[in-house]
Amino acid sequence: MSHKSPKIEALLAGFVDLPDFNRHYVGFFHCFNAQLYYEAHDVLEEVWLPIRGQVQAKFYQGLIQMAGGFVHLQKKRLGPAARLFALALANFEAYPARHGGVDLDVIRQICRDHRQAILDSGETVNPWSPEKAPQLALPSTKLYLEGQPPACP
Repeated sequence: MSHKSPKIEALLAGFVDLPDFNRHYVGFFHCFNAQLYYEAHDVLEEVWLPIRGQVQAKFYQGLIQMAGGFVHLQKKRLGPAARLFALALANFEAYPARHGGVDLDVIRQICRDHRQAILDSGETVNPWSPEKAPQLALPSTKLYLEGQPPACP
């Protein structure tokens, strides 16, 4: 357990668990939707760090990088945000449109749209605002292909 674990556990206690999914994974989506992007990053890092190098790791790393991109947008650091969105997209490449109980194509599009808006403005216009913050659907077993079990570490 990391030094962040007590803080993360306290944060997760405020969220509803979803059966069939790791609570840290679900917590990522709750934090992201609450615009707690740094916390979303921390929550999912608890799942990603122990499995680095495994197949599922790049998916989690991509989500973490996407959240990091939004941290940078909140702090008006457009260049670093665009770079993190690009890294997230690269990490998502090996995964199908539906993965981990989510529509990964929607997540990819969020990364692409925000990155492109930053680049199109020459890194001068922040595409993010609290009023226009993207919302992610919570993971659902309905998004698994028939016979494919949920990927929960």
